[in-house]
Amino acid sequence: MALPKFKNFSSRLAPLKLDNVDTDQIIPARYLKATDKKGFGEHLFQDLRFEDDGVTPKPDFSLNRPQYKGAGILLAHENFGCGSSREHAPWALLGYGFKAVIATSFADIFRNNSGKNGLLLIELPWQDVDQMHSDVIENPEREASINLEADMIIWKDQPYTFPNNPFTKRMLLGGLDDIGYSLSFADDISKYEKNHV
Repeated sequence: MALPKFKNFSSRLAPLKLDNVDTDQIIPARYLKATDKKGFGEHLFQDLRFEDDGVTPKPDFSLNRPQYKGAGILLAHENFGCGSSREHAPWALLGYGFKAVIATSFADIFRNNSGKNGLLLIELPWQDVDQMHSDVIENPEREASINLEADMIIWKDQPYTFPNNPFTKRMLLGGLDDIGYSLSFADDISKYEKNHV
């Protein structure tokens, strides 16, 4: 299946300064009944965003504040995406409108699932992430610019480079999932089959 190709973009940041946000907090298990990728965004951070009735927004949760509505980059913190290995977590983040997540660290399985589904993860040193959190509170309108080809994010006119697996980068830029990546070698596979029949 083809995914949208990742394109460089600029966006405001939505802060979520919590450590160890697990995949059940990202998308609670009770919403995992569907097998396609649609509809999960509306339940992103369901139990963090809403009161016990499931519909009343918690006013102190950052994603419910008007100044962060429409942000395309989630500014998280340490060990984001830990817990169970559900692909629904990046589906929910993408469905809500996030194209990238910045954090000091990510859980390995969440990192793999994100890259395969078109969500860019940007890992930066904790002091830079903490400064970004302070900056966002001070000025919610400030935008960050992401250049995936250069593995770079620009914040307050300062460039920050981030580590990026070359394979994941190729998948994101090409809009490829695992099947799409395999199909990109269709001609080579056909040639091999013709020569080995």
